[in-house]
Amino acid sequence: MIDKRFRRALDALHDVPDGATILVSGFGEAGNPTELIHALIEQGARDLTVVNNNAGNGEIGLALLLKEQRVRKIVCSFPRGSHSHVFDELYRAGRIELELVPQGTLAERIRAAGAGIPAFYTPTGVGTEIARGKETRSFGGRDYLLETALSADFALIKAERADRWGNLLYNKAARNFAPVMAAAAKVTIVQARHVLEPGDLDPETIVTPSIFVDRIVHVPDPVRESDHLAALDKARPA
Repeated sequence: MIDKRFRRALDALHDVPDGATILVSGFGEAGNPTELIHALIEQGARDLTVVNNNAGNGEIGLALLLKEQRVRKIVCSFPRGSHSHVFDELYRAGRIELELVPQGTLAERIRAAGAGIPAFYTPTGVGTEIARGKETRSFGGRDYLLETALSADFALIKAERADRWGNLLYNKAARNFAPVMAAAAKVTIVQARHVLEPGDLDPETIVTPSIFVDRIVHVPDPVRESDHLAALDKARPA
């Protein structure tokens, strides 16, 4: 019987080694696997390379992982935001490396890894700092950069519904990077609000098929990053 469920998030992350590359889903708060990230902090892996759209907010989830100095390098599109003070402080102090990637390029690099495509050309970033050190070719009179696929050892993603086989559905825009990340990692770990039996999900609506999922953790009441940020704002001096 196929059953990919783990009782605790910490157990699902037991084999993440120091130096691992980890894809983390999310766009702002939407789709962040906060409980998995907190379990990763408890697990203790260090010197990580993390790929995410952002660089964390407040001192929860990814921002807390950064604050604990577990991340050597972050690959993202939007490292700065209204509550990204942890990343700002680390970067200014030279204690974290940043690889800045345009959002569409980031998504395509991850998708390419899942599809077995080692590299592709894109016009995005031509003539900017992003082009530094990258191969450039001209097609039809327009210049393009060569970008390489972006795979990982692990992917941590958040789903709305999963069955115990690993088929996934998402909550609207919280889907964001999760499907392509699930396909691009050697091991995909999912936290899901609802975990069902095979057959309970309409097969016509499944977004991520079970072949891309290795481990599932039931998190029925995930923490809300926005509540944490609201509390931070309230505590700030007027």
